[in-house]
Amino acid sequence: MAATYDVVIVGGGIAGLSLASALAGKCSVALVEAEQQLAYHTSSRSARQLIPSYGPPVVQELTVRTLELIAARDASLPEPVLSPRSFMLVGNEETVRAEASGHMRMVSHAEALALCPVLEPGSFSAAGLDTGSFGCNAPVLLDDHRARAEGAGVDIITGARLHSAQRLGSGWEIGAGQEAFQTGVVVNAAGAWADEVAVVSGVEKLGLQPYRRTAAIVGVEHSLPVGSPMVAAADDSFYFRREGNDVLVSPSEHVASGPEDARPFPGDVERLIARLNTLTTLGISAVRTAWTGLRTEAADGVPVVGFDAEATGFYWLAGQGGYGFQTSSAIAELAAAQILTGPQNGTGQATSPESRTADALAATRWSIRR
Repeated sequence: MAATYDVVIVGGGIAGLSLASALAGKCSVALVEAEQQLAYHTSSRSARQLIPSYGPPVVQELTVRTLELIAARDASLPEPVLSPRSFMLVGNEETVRAEASGHMRMVSHAEALALCPVLEPGSFSAAGLDTGSFGCNAPVLLDDHRARAEGAGVDIITGARLHSAQRLGSGWEIGAGQEAFQTGVVVNAAGAWADEVAVVSGVEKLGLQPYRRTAAIVGVEHSLPVGSPMVAAADDSFYFRREGNDVLVSPSEHVASGPEDARPFPGDVERLIARLNTLTTLGISAVRTAWTGLRTEAADGVPVVGFDAEATGFYWLAGQGGYGFQTSSAIAELAAAQILTGPQNGTGQATSPESRTADALAATRWSIRR
């Protein structure tokens, strides 16, 4: 016999868990995750940095609201999610100014070297600094969402890959793993597999594209000082930051991929190390570990959030790209309000006009394909 819920969320990464905790206690919710553990794919492979100056304007607005929501929770947690860590862009004058936003100020060459003394002076000519950026303790945030959700009655089922979904009467009947569900709303929070979930559900896919992003923890001869900013190339060709006594590095690649359990391509990390050893005095000596995540994006780079206008009760919560932790809390706040209210009435206005997040997204994706 199928279990009945008001909402079934497909996907147990940061997007699905954020929504589960936002809906918890307000309606009956089940979350189903294909893997045996939650946040197995991209959400466990994050750079762990929330940067208000990073991404298109709508993402920056979502980041500001996410930071507000997380900060409001931090006081009640055994350890905080957020820790101050500035973000600095380096490159030539034209590229840095083109990428700098209202959350970032230009700094002098000397100030940039003082902030990050491992940079070779000749490796850049301009820099921009975002002092409103924070490091993110991703495991603590994920655990908090799960605890809040389960504490308020959300059922979380892992090892349950969606294999069937069909519209029946006023709701949906779903098969995932060995379980069957009936629900009024099915939420597609499946990340790189979001289009596949749509196909299984008989819903037209949106052409969401996963992209690879590799990172590694490396040992160094000269550690970054405590309090050093995260440093990124303005041409988006690398970033690095302190990780304990080691350093996290990434080539910032943007290579199309299918939905998969991604792994680093041979040579990617090694080429980055060779380059960083010429641009910095880090003296990278060893690779501790390396991984690759998938950043799934819509063609316009805007998160895909809203009811599908052609499939009643099918809600998209996908396409957050590399901004998942930055945008997830703000989007979950607004998505929960819309799901609890029901599809908008076609006026083009979001269901939570008091929220700045609603204003940010109202003109984009509040009703998919409308």
